[in-house]
Amino acid sequence: MTAITGYEQAVTDSLLSLLPGSTRDRLGNVTLTLGRGTPRRLVYCALDEVGYVIGNITDDGYLLLRRVGGGQRLSPLFDQQIEGQRVTLFGRKGAVPGVVAVRSTHLTRGRPAREEPPFTVDNAYVDVGASSRDEVLALGISILTPVSLTKRPHRYGDRLLAAPNAGRRAACAALASAALSRPRVRGSVVVAFTVQSLYADTAGLRTVLSTQGPFAGARPVTVPSKFAETTVETVALKDVEALVADVMRWIGGGQ
Repeated sequence: MTAITGYEQAVTDSLLSLLPGSTRDRLGNVTLTLGRGTPRRLVYCALDEVGYVIGNITDDGYLLLRRVGGGQRLSPLFDQQIEGQRVTLFGRKGAVPGVVAVRSTHLTRGRPAREEPPFTVDNAYVDVGASSRDEVLALGISILTPVSLTKRPHRYGDRLLAAPNAGRRAACAALASAALSRPRVRGSVVVAFTVQSLYADTAGLRTVLSTQGPFAGARPVTVPSKFAETTVETVALKDVEALVADVMRWIGGGQ
């Protein structure tokens, strides 16, 4: 399941099923109102993630990528982490597995030449096992099909969890868990899972503020993470559990 910025529908579909009474607005934000009356407050987390879309399809069945989200704030080395990684393409006919090709050691003689440019998204090629453009299209893949790193969470150490975008996923899981617990509510609280935070200047949050505000207070939900914006972004499960309790206190009027 992916939530690449602008392509969050699969995740929001799951939230609508998980949270009775929740709704989705035209942009794609999922909201749930707890309690009633005043003060009216907002607690929210961002669903979306940096990802890729198909930018072109070669005649011999390889796929070229374009990054979506992140902009100038990302490290120039950000895209290097996808080389040699498993990816999932979310086409019209469902998820398709693939890999980002690795430069052959036969061509580089085991190491890149000094004058060879570093790996970037512009020279990334995705292989889905197709040998022609027509075979790619038959898989339901086309230009602008979203692509993300294949998410296989890895538990290690003292209750640590590593996965691409683990921080945002954990924060939204904590917010959903707090909402499902039906905590005591002071006034009314809008619980929002926002989309397109990495695109068009936090478009999702601005939509919630304009359509459901004004709010007496607003709280973003985040969880600390190590190795942020890498394939092994890591969160501590104890921090996620503490965040659930903290959000429930805030909903009830505590600080």
